[in-house]
Amino acid sequence: MDHHPIPADENEMTSTSPQMQMRRNKLSSHFQGDIDDDGGVGVVDIRGSPMGSAELARTGGWVAAVFIFGNEMAERMAYYGLSLNMVIFMFNVMHRPFAASANAVNNFLGISQASSLLGGFLADAYLGRYWTIAAFTTLYLLGLVALTLCATMPALQAPGQDECDGFAKLLGKCQQPHPWQMAYLYAALYTTALGAAGIRPCVSSFGADQFEERSPVLDRFFNLFYLAVTVGAIAAFTLLVYVQRNHGWAAAFGALALAMAASNALFFMGTPLYRHRVPGGSPLTRVAQVLVAAYRKRHIKHTTELLYEVGGAKSAVRGSGKIEHTEELRWLDKAAVRVEGQEEINNPWRLCTVTQVEEVKILVRLAPVSACTVMLSVVLTEFLTLSVQQAYTLNTRGLPVACMPVFPCLAILLLLALYYRAFAPLARRLTGHPHGASQLQRLGLGLLLSTLSVAWAGLFERYRRAYAIRHGFLPLFLTPMPGLSAYWLLIQYCLIGLAEVFCLVALLEFLYQEAPDAMRSLASAYAALAGGLGCFLATAINTAVDSITGDIDAGRPSWLAQNINVGKFDYFYWLLAVLSTINLIVFIYFAKAYKYRIKPPTTPHN
Repeated sequence: MDHHPIPADENEMTSTSPQMQMRRNKLSSHFQGDIDDDGGVGVVDIRGSPMGSAELARTGGWVAAVFIFGNEMAERMAYYGLSLNMVIFMFNVMHRPFAASANAVNNFLGISQASSLLGGFLADAYLGRYWTIAAFTTLYLLGLVALTLCATMPALQAPGQDECDGFAKLLGKCQQPHPWQMAYLYAALYTTALGAAGIRPCVSSFGADQFEERSPVLDRFFNLFYLAVTVGAIAAFTLLVYVQRNHGWAAAFGALALAMAASNALFFMGTPLYRHRVPGGSPLTRVAQVLVAAYRKRHIKHTTELLYEVGGAKSAVRGSGKIEHTEELRWLDKAAVRVEGQEEINNPWRLCTVTQVEEVKILVRLAPVSACTVMLSVVLTEFLTLSVQQAYTLNTRGLPVACMPVFPCLAILLLLALYYRAFAPLARRLTGHPHGASQLQRLGLGLLLSTLSVAWAGLFERYRRAYAIRHGFLPLFLTPMPGLSAYWLLIQYCLIGLAEVFCLVALLEFLYQEAPDAMRSLASAYAALAGGLGCFLATAINTAVDSITGDIDAGRPSWLAQNINVGKFDYFYWLLAVLSTINLIVFIYFAKAYKYRIKPPTTPHN
């Protein structure tokens, strides 16, 4: 090791001159000024006051978590409801081309997830998770109300509704909406996207805050949290479809607004029961300070200097406990090196604490693991549209095609119900892990199942297209083939559903437990950011494949031709399988290299 160990207290630094000791005391006082009275990581009430044992006894736990689950359930119902119905609404009511409608909704999905970094930043830096959720869930409700008005008031819809039949819509012959009408619709849609961006990175972390640090029930909390997500999705794919088909668009969007209003009321009702964590100030500023300080000292060596940390039990970062020094990414350590003879008091852009440096290291180490879930989001996004197109050509036995995405949700429900009774005991015997598998092991299993899902989808699509050609359905891509059941799609649906629950539940748990105390919302936003990037990447892959494989002048349809029977969806699925396999290999590399902040507990093999 080419540098000295970190002193437990600033009094242990090498120099003991009175002048140097005075400067160190002043420096320590500068950092200590931002530490809250409870040590930086204690639980506080809504006013920011530390909670006593009596308050802790009557707050938090599963009772408080129930109120948070309700908010997430309604948010997911609205999210999936809009992703499922907005393309059809824009096509039928606003008379927009199908491709333009699909791109607008993909952008909505991507923005609502990718911009979750904003919500995570505000929660960690200034507002705290409770007030961030409160503000953005209200914004979400306003967006849903605006969409309901668009579906209710003819003045906000494209003109000529009565004169536009289905054939005219397909040919693009209907009257187009006025620019101000589309501006209103996009403003309402992206208001809901911004609302979701503020809620998503905070809800799971705020729910986990209701339990003790490193609580053994946290894995159960994240499983139940994802159960709430799944129930919201099921409601969107069943109840909302029923309301829309039988009562119209106004009733469907109004149902989403009412559900969100009810969940908001439920969330605010639980306010006296919540535990809160202290915002730690701008995490991006602290990251920038570390990078700038490390760059300024890039030429110094560790051999004659000590890494700086404030004395005592408290951290210099408000809302965070101290983090032990690690040997990884050692070039960042230079930000915490105290250079003798240079005045650095009151200048965190020149000297940072070890804890602040370790925060940046953790964010860097978490990024590759989260990035490997982008490919899962690509597969989920593609299935949302491609598998529905497959279903239109198959015999659904009376089940509306729009309800087909409910099957992955049912697979998730089944897995969550059997996880602790079947999977965990079996996996525990193989791994010795008390929860059956570590977070990274579950992530890897999810990515493997995702790869298998698209590989199977490619095999089945090859059979489906050959069946359509043999039986004369080549031009009839919107006509169900009575001899081929849509329930063959259940295999790929179940595989992707299992992949989703293994991967995303483990990712939420992993990010919460591994993240720095004062950056948990920002770290949780990594999951949503990966989801948003997956939506954008799916659009980019579609555009590239369509451009490369199709040639209109030569009469060669692309793999993603509108007529699925002349396209090559099977080739596209296999392309996704190849990309997913490469992604899985990359994930295995990073997972094997990753070191948990706290070693996972193990139990003896049976």
